[in-house]
Amino acid sequence: MKFNTLFKILVFSSTLTIVACEDFLNESPQGNLTQEFFPSNENELMLATNACYNTLRGWFYHSGGYPIMDIMTDDAYKGSNPTDQASNLNAFEDFTFTPGQDGLDRWWNALYEGVKLCNVVIEKGPAVVLDENKKNSYLAQAHFLRGLYYFDLVRAWGGVPLVLDTNPALTLGRSTEEEVYQVILSDLEFAAQHLPLRSALTTAEYGRATKGAAQALLAKVYLFRKDFANAEKYALEVINSNQYSLDPSFSHTFSIFGQYNEESVFEIGSVEFEGTENGGSQYANTQGVRGTPNRGWGFNRPSLDLMDHFEAGDPRKESTIIFLGETIDGIKILGDGSTPDVTYSDPPASTIVKEIECYTQKVWIPGISTSEQWGHNRRLIRYADVLLMAAEALNENNKTAQALNYLNAVRARAREGNNSILPDVTTNAQAELRDRILFERRSEFAMEGHRFYDLVRTGRAAAVLGAYGFQTGKHERFPIPQTEVDISQGAISQNPGW
Repeated sequence: MKFNTLFKILVFSSTLTIVACEDFLNESPQGNLTQEFFPSNENELMLATNACYNTLRGWFYHSGGYPIMDIMTDDAYKGSNPTDQASNLNAFEDFTFTPGQDGLDRWWNALYEGVKLCNVVIEKGPAVVLDENKKNSYLAQAHFLRGLYYFDLVRAWGGVPLVLDTNPALTLGRSTEEEVYQVILSDLEFAAQHLPLRSALTTAEYGRATKGAAQALLAKVYLFRKDFANAEKYALEVINSNQYSLDPSFSHTFSIFGQYNEESVFEIGSVEFEGTENGGSQYANTQGVRGTPNRGWGFNRPSLDLMDHFEAGDPRKESTIIFLGETIDGIKILGDGSTPDVTYSDPPASTIVKEIECYTQKVWIPGISTSEQWGHNRRLIRYADVLLMAAEALNENNKTAQALNYLNAVRARAREGNNSILPDVTTNAQAELRDRILFERRSEFAMEGHRFYDLVRTGRAAAVLGAYGFQTGKHERFPIPQTEVDISQGAISQNPGW
């Protein structure tokens, strides 16, 4: 179901005409949107706030365009046909990417463009004459999104330049990771205090940040910082708010009919029109079935390792992976003629299968062309994530029984009434339960971009990804784009190992 379609088209098309798109380290980020007297009234403050969301639908927001956060893990390969983007994306498969790698600069720039737009609201909004509660709701949305953008930046690159006003210095050095996290926490705490509950939104407002979204993101931030007491606190606040529940059907929650459902804590709204300027998002088109039917480029192919990971009978396997020959929504999946059905790791003997042609089902949208794929809403935070974050934090806080309740709630939804599969986890051993929660996260969030960071933050990346080329002390962070190092004239230092 699509909500607020007209709202999105009008808002995003109008904001595109007033948003400057300069590299903040190259030119002082002052465009029409940041001129002295904008925003000056409620309508302009609303437009400026809406512009903060625009970054989310941009192709480059999603790790530079391509789903490298999955491709870098044991969950996926590059995908598409063998030559398409091979010189670029194969480097992420085997961890041979460099500071000049295509896409990293666009990802960095997209996130800072989002920061810049949020700064306009945060800096100029307080002077707008408006009811304080209403004004704070706009400010809180900007704080939430700035916190989100900086969380993306700090996870990818560690300490990064902090830009907190609309007229920063032309050359900024890196702040420490701790300093960046303090800004994130401050932004999200303000957002959690002033954003409305999900139940207070009208359907036309679906896609806007809520109190629950801010609390869930706070839980995730604290989990990354290994502050399990606060991670537990904020995850339980979301759970106890009674604003969310698990969609009874795992596959439904990713469908076009499951958009903005009761499991959605925060998702990126889009409409079925090609072109970001028309309200669409290319995230799903990038990963859609290639060939017949033609639903996209076919990048991000689920791996055999992921297929073997799922427990026997787990319905999430079929709901996550599209196999050749299956029929979905009355359409038979035949795939791409230029892509081998089977790729071997030992040619010419060809006895060891490396990968098979398949696709991710979590971005599937029914239709007859590629344009429908642009209407996919990417689910950034799901309630299942909140439950498993709560389980992880509770387990680390020696509250095993409570942790099991939330872990098993996710498993119960996955089995969808079939009690012969996915039995409840019963262990009381903290270490074993820690492993089971991470195992469950892989099953639940496969192909959603969570796996790499889950492995890094739990210290397991080297053990799992070492065979692919991951090096401890280097690949936990991406290299700062070389263009940014050069533009800063040495003010920005490169990450270790690069």
